[in-house]
Amino acid sequence: MNRFVDPIDVIGPELSRRIEPLGDGRRYVRPTPGALIAAWIVDFLVFLLALVGGTAALLVMESAGSITTEAAALGVIGLIFGIPLVYGVFYGNGRALGALLTGTRLIRVKDGGRVGFWAPWAMLVRVLLLPILVASMFGNLPPGDLRRASLDVDATRRLWEAEAAANESRLHF
Repeated sequence: MNRFVDPIDVIGPELSRRIEPLGDGRRYVRPTPGALIAAWIVDFLVFLLALVGGTAALLVMESAGSITTEAAALGVIGLIFGIPLVYGVFYGNGRALGALLTGTRLIRVKDGGRVGFWAPWAMLVRVLLLPILVASMFGNLPPGDLRRASLDVDATRRLWEAEAAANESRLHF
C-alpha cells in the first residue's frame, strides 16, 4: 500500500487544491485552466501556421499549372486532417510545443503513462474536434469515460518524489 504525504507540506495549499487521483491510485496535480488554454492556443497556432503555409504552397503550385484546382482543393482538405496527425506524432510523450511552453503533459488517466500510439488521434481531437465540441456544448463535457488528462509536470514530479521518499522510508522500519 502506498503511503501518501500531506501535499500541502510538499507543494503548498494552492497546488494541493488541484490534486486528482489516477486510475491506479497515484495522485497528480492538474494544471490551471489558464495553462490548458495556453497550451491549446499554441498547438492551434502551430496547426494554423502549417495550414496557411501548406495552402499557400498548393496555391502557388496551382497557379504555376503544376496541379489542377481540384487537386489543390483536395490537398487543402488533406492538410486539415493531415497536419494534426503528423503534429501528433511528436505528441507521443505528451509534450507537444504547447505543453512544453506551459509545463504540462498529456497522460493516460488510468495510470499516468504516456499517450503513445494514440497521440496523433489525440492531437486531431485537440485542434479540430475540441473547438467544435466546446462551441456546441458551451463548456459541458458529454457523459462518458475520460481517458486522458493533463498534469502539471513540476508540481506532480515534486509530489511523486515526496511520496516515493515516504514509501522508501517506510521500507526501512
